[in-house]
Amino acid sequence: MSRHFFQFGPLGKRGVTAILTGLVVAAGAAQAEPRHGIAMYGDPQLPPDFVSLPHANPDAPSGGTITLANTGSFDSLNPYIQKGNVPWQLRFLTHESLMGRSRNEPFALYGLLAESIETDEDRTWVEFTLREGATFSDGSPVTVEDVLWSYETLGTEGHGRYRSLWTQVETLEQTGPRSIKFTFNTENRELALLAGMRPILQKAQWEGKDFAAASINDVPIGSGPYVISDFEAARSVTLTRNPDYWGKDLNFRRGTFNFDEITIDFYGDGDVVNEAFKAGDVSAVREFNAENWTSGYDFPRAQSGDVVKTEIAHQKPSGVTGFVMNTRRAPFDDWRVREALITAFNFEYINDTLTGGAQPRITSYFSNSPLALEPGAAKGRVASLLAPFNGQLLPGVMEGYALPESDGTLRNRKGLRRALGLLEEAGWTTQNGKLRNADGQAMAFTILLDQQRTEDRAIADLYTQALEQLGIDVDIDLVDGAQFTAREDAFDFDITYHRRALSLSPGNEQWFYWGSDAADEEGSANLMGAQDPAIDAMITSMLTATTREESIAATRALDRLLIAGRYVVPFWQFTTGRIAHVSEMKHPDTIPLYGDGPDWMPQFWWWDAN
Repeated sequence: MSRHFFQFGPLGKRGVTAILTGLVVAAGAAQAEPRHGIAMYGDPQLPPDFVSLPHANPDAPSGGTITLANTGSFDSLNPYIQKGNVPWQLRFLTHESLMGRSRNEPFALYGLLAESIETDEDRTWVEFTLREGATFSDGSPVTVEDVLWSYETLGTEGHGRYRSLWTQVETLEQTGPRSIKFTFNTENRELALLAGMRPILQKAQWEGKDFAAASINDVPIGSGPYVISDFEAARSVTLTRNPDYWGKDLNFRRGTFNFDEITIDFYGDGDVVNEAFKAGDVSAVREFNAENWTSGYDFPRAQSGDVVKTEIAHQKPSGVTGFVMNTRRAPFDDWRVREALITAFNFEYINDTLTGGAQPRITSYFSNSPLALEPGAAKGRVASLLAPFNGQLLPGVMEGYALPESDGTLRNRKGLRRALGLLEEAGWTTQNGKLRNADGQAMAFTILLDQQRTEDRAIADLYTQALEQLGIDVDIDLVDGAQFTAREDAFDFDITYHRRALSLSPGNEQWFYWGSDAADEEGSANLMGAQDPAIDAMITSMLTATTREESIAATRALDRLLIAGRYVVPFWQFTTGRIAHVSEMKHPDTIPLYGDGPDWMPQFWWWDAN
């Protein structure tokens, strides 16, 4: 038997050498027992013989077809490369990873393509054994070669979200006919879990092709329960449940992916989607406006009971939603300017106008969860983690930071006076009705928006009224979805809309969201351009924590740095998920810890014609 062994250099851009050697077992290596699952801290909740995930209905019937709606368009069906605009649902329906995540636990994985996982106490390595019988949708087996190729290709040519893990893998080797071992070059306990969460693609499909430049016709072959059976570029994608899906009897999959067919249609904007839903052309929509949820569902199909409304509570962090400022550009590189722009945002008035005041404001990146910063001065372990940076922290990190509040009136005079004072401290003064710096240059910038997101435009319209009162020249640049994505990826904006969902078990993805290295990595989620050694240190502390308590302290410290960094003008949070849907669509009574999400509806729902 042969071993495939990939040896990498210590840093990100690395050569790869494939070495074929005899199969050996490292002498003296501390071996843990192979297990059916793994948790970030402690043990996973479910035993090896669990029947189904607790938020699944193992007796759910199969059948039915549904139509979902996206706004904008698409020009690619490959969600694993940087190029193109892709229907976001595909990653959750067509491909699988070695392990699958339970959304009823903060961070726990169970075997999917892999039947077992094994790691040492310090999690310096992890080994997976592939499940016999796992196949791609064309019937070919999922092999170790496919796994090795997928990790190397995604790590070097794939979307930016996949590259951080690759830089932290020292060696990747085949250790048996169905087993693969990762050894890490970084102290990071989460890597053992992340190594089980990358999509596995079919190596043979891409022989002789340029993976990173795949066209829309190069539809990636996956092992997931659905295959793309039809598409019309920019308009519609149809996914059909594979009747020969290899994992249909697996306990992790029992009661999931029950619809025979899922069609994703694309519309110009949210208003058109709502009209299509009212007419019966769309099966379900997620509603993000509390006021519309209360008063906007009185159309005939809702009154007759053909359409029903479902609310889904959750316990996940708020994340951050708002207008993000690009600190790579002046004047947003000055925290006083950012604070002034946050102060000028009349949240109380805008929230009342657009949502009826029904949705609470985001108060920190991890608000609505135990991970959120505690009000007031930093104390205990949080304070000690931040202490080494005490001379370079922005005001509010150590002593506490709270978002400015307006009086709720349209004029917001007090807020605008405070904003003007901050701008003057930063060197900007009012001259002939315009805000200018010492060189006489007027403050002017553009808010980049996706033209399909009409609510963002409504918020921006109200916001710019206040900015113009300060003497700032503001333009709103509306572009189509493809342009918006391209400019966002290239950080080609002054201010733009930003939504970043966060987990109850934050980890390695934090580097991609606001780590210093990601600030200059095109396509990263670090839109604000944060480059702060304190943020990097808190992420490191989070990833090396050996207890849940230590991880929470590091996250709360990180939360302080992010909110006091004044990178985003925060909007409201969504503490309850809202889905309006046709009455035939049903879901289990047990709601997962994370509530709704792309891996709950439609994954755990089913069709009941009665």
